[in-house]
Amino acid sequence: MLEQYTSEEFDAYCRRNGMRRSLGRTGSCFDNAVSESLFAAYKKEFIHTRPWPTIGSVRRATYEWIENYYNTHRRHSALNYLTPREYSLGYREISQIAA
Repeated sequence: MLEQYTSEEFDAYCRRNGMRRSLGRTGSCFDNAVSESLFAAYKKEFIHTRPWPTIGSVRRATYEWIENYYNTHRRHSALNYLTPREYSLGYREISQIAA
């Protein structure tokens, strides 16, 4: 399966269409674990929880989910169990957050 995303043909397709791939070299330890975690949570906690009648409704609701839940309430292990908002405010330990 991995070969299809690292093949010369796929690379050429991406280059022709101005696409920048996020996948590193085969065997690289610098993978996309954080991004993959985001998309797994997005699908499990949001997308697969209800039917979506239109693409527009998904877009609007996705924006709301990211801005009003994922960045402000959901704690992330990659950020020492801070929310992205807390981390961007300069907190580096959960003990720095006022109770």
